[in-house]
Amino acid sequence: MADFHQNGNIATLHNLRSSDTNYLTRELVAIKDTRKISLVLPSLFSELEGDALPHILDELSEVPYLHRIIIGLDQANAEQYRYAKQYFSRLPQQHIVIWNDSPRMKAIDDRLAQMDLAPSESGKGKNVWSCMGYMMACQDSAVMAIHDCDILTYDKEMLARLVYPVANPSFPYQMAKGFYPRIGDGKLNGRVSRMLVAPILIALKRVIGDRDYIDFLRSFRYPLSGEFAMRTNILPDLRMPSDWGLEIGVLSEAWRNFAPKSVCQVEIADAYDHKHQNLSLEDKTKGLSRMSIDICKSIFRKLAADGTVFTEEIFRTLKATYYRSALDLLECYYNDARMNGLSIDRHMEERAAELFAENIVEAGHSFLENPHETPFIPTWSRVQSADPDLMEDRRKAAHLDFEE
Repeated sequence: MADFHQNGNIATLHNLRSSDTNYLTRELVAIKDTRKISLVLPSLFSELEGDALPHILDELSEVPYLHRIIIGLDQANAEQYRYAKQYFSRLPQQHIVIWNDSPRMKAIDDRLAQMDLAPSESGKGKNVWSCMGYMMACQDSAVMAIHDCDILTYDKEMLARLVYPVANPSFPYQMAKGFYPRIGDGKLNGRVSRMLVAPILIALKRVIGDRDYIDFLRSFRYPLSGEFAMRTNILPDLRMPSDWGLEIGVLSEAWRNFAPKSVCQVEIADAYDHKHQNLSLEDKTKGLSRMSIDICKSIFRKLAADGTVFTEEIFRTLKATYYRSALDLLECYYNDARMNGLSIDRHMEERAAELFAENIVEAGHSFLENPHETPFIPTWSRVQSADPDLMEDRRKAAHLDFEE
């Protein structure tokens, strides 16, 4: 993807292959004392048993500019937490494993519930939110980066390229989002981004007309990437979705809170692969089916908040327009894959488009039935206002768990 195209809405920072990334690392090392950089790793315990995380730790062990690594551990009992502490102990950087299911953390969650501020569901969104609260309580980081723990093609260059735009004090960016081609095992991957997000944004523009928000989302080459870097001053007022609309939700927050010149996307890898979710044709509460519904609802909520009026008729029209757009794009993806020696299962791609078309109406119906649904975790500013001690108490609880 070595080009220099700019879309005019946000800055796109490319990898022009003109040099290696050693100079980025040297610059990050030079500024690490004045602009401390922390990395958040939201992890399930099951990922400690996978193939990706050992290599990720090998690569991170060689990163000299990280101030702290914060691992948020979900779905772990006490024995598994002790194992996780040992598992991550080879990291040379200052680090902590936050046991999100510990009795101390559950007690903090109960305090939030009593104030009606508890996250509505567990998952990556709550995990990241918890880690953000810990980092803000430490009050010593200027930059926060996030990436997943299941990246099979991980390289430390990805992190350097991700954090550099927001760590460099001469750059204006408050947030950087990574992009890359989703390829692996000889296949073109990234089905939800390709076959749902891209065509539904085209369809929305045709059905409801031009919207700045739609143009903003269409500016991102891979809007569902899980790799972000942000300056920490924006975190207290950032609303984190708790459902599978996390990535779109964060972009929506960026559109709401920041000037376009303060947001960029950065090319962080030539190829990227991680674990794949099942399409889940028979169960809309799981897999890519659940993800597609949550993503659609996230987009509909944001457009409604911006003044768009939705009806059942609009959603039916959107379904038909989406499906035609998806099939048109499928032809492009198929030809692109063939030219690069990659494969696409056209039957499953079309089956996915059919499922996503159904789920657009499902998401629209759910939105109309419950337009006030807000699957957002309260901002840390609001939590601090309601209970000024909670963030610090959560930090202390994490340390007590880790020390014991």
